[in-house]
Amino acid sequence: MRYLYIALIVVLTALVLVFTVQNLGTVSVAFLTASVTLPLSILVILVYLLGMVTGGALFSVVRGWIQRARVRP
Repeated sequence: MRYLYIALIVVLTALVLVFTVQNLGTVSVAFLTASVTLPLSILVILVYLLGMVTGGALFSVVRGWIQRARVRP
């Protein structure tokens, strides 16, 4: 089983590297007064990570609300 996990990590890493190499074009992103220019692959990875963090936080908050609602009569 350990070798399966190692193989999956190697495959996932290879896919991320291929994605990064194929998407080296730069894009400009503007939000309010801030603007940044970075490679498309980095932008996609950052947006994915931001989505993971905010989704996990939202899930945690909703779970807390449900637990508190069950405790109170």
